[in-house]
Amino acid sequence: MNVIEIKDLVKKYDDTIAVDNINLSIEEGEIYGILGPNGAGKSTIISLICSLLHPSIGEIKILGEDIKKKSLKVKRHIGLVPQNLAVYKDFTAYENVKFFGELYGLRGKVLEDAIDEALEFTGLSDVRKKKAKEYSGGMLRRLNIACAIVHNPKILIMDEPTVGIDPQSRNNIMQAVKKLNKKGVTIIYTTHYMEEAESLCTKVAIIDKGKIIVEGTKEELKNIVSDKKILNIGVDDIYKVNIEKLRNIEGVIDISIDDNSVIITSSKDVNNLTKILKEISDESLKINDLGFKEITLETVFLSLTGKKLRN
Repeated sequence: MNVIEIKDLVKKYDDTIAVDNINLSIEEGEIYGILGPNGAGKSTIISLICSLLHPSIGEIKILGEDIKKKSLKVKRHIGLVPQNLAVYKDFTAYENVKFFGELYGLRGKVLEDAIDEALEFTGLSDVRKKKAKEYSGGMLRRLNIACAIVHNPKILIMDEPTVGIDPQSRNNIMQAVKKLNKKGVTIIYTTHYMEEAESLCTKVAIIDKGKIIVEGTKEELKNIVSDKKILNIGVDDIYKVNIEKLRNIEGVIDISIDDNSVIITSSKDVNNLTKILKEISDESLKINDLGFKEITLETVFLSLTGKKLRN
């Protein structure tokens, strides 16, 4: 069963197209990753799904309901963990979660039980009476999640939920995502950390400039570049690299720059390493690092967009 159906979705701001004719289906029980560089349109898509923005063109159905017609009904089934923390720093954890529970219409014992469950799930029960301003960054992120799940949503949207926190807190949040998914929650997950997408997501859409470039399971996406090899060459002065000469070497498909590294996507069937190294050596460059990249989602992303995810 598809819990979210998006057809021909467009969002324009004057002459700027933020979302450009997107179509996608998200099945019940998936952890669906939306990956893209800054400005790709990820947050706009999330805002459209949550009815925080209205489409210029297109249709969004959630649990079979058109959100234009049944916005309030649909919103009851969605939890949102925004990138920017949506908690009140002068409230305690308990007061924050209670506030959001009441917004969703919970009252009395049902509300109290839901607060207890959300705080227990996020590991905040013991500090429920502390004000949020006393929390660490990781605790605030977990409180953000508690506020989003207090009403037991069928769909949870998580926009960069681990930004700016320590590795332990990040791992705790990733484990929480897996537990929620096992309970039957469908999750939409955006991240700048490709290893999170590798670990969590059952399906991934890579978007750039408002368009879906490719969509599929991790294995399907990796197969897209299975006939390619990606060479990483670290040099001492990136500005001396003659990109155009490298592009003219047989088998070279694409070239991108990351700090002081040249990243060359090439056909696996063409043995051109010697020519590539000779061309770089001819520019009087010192090679500091050299190696082929393993095929990962990062590899796919780099190959399709020419960018690293966190650029």
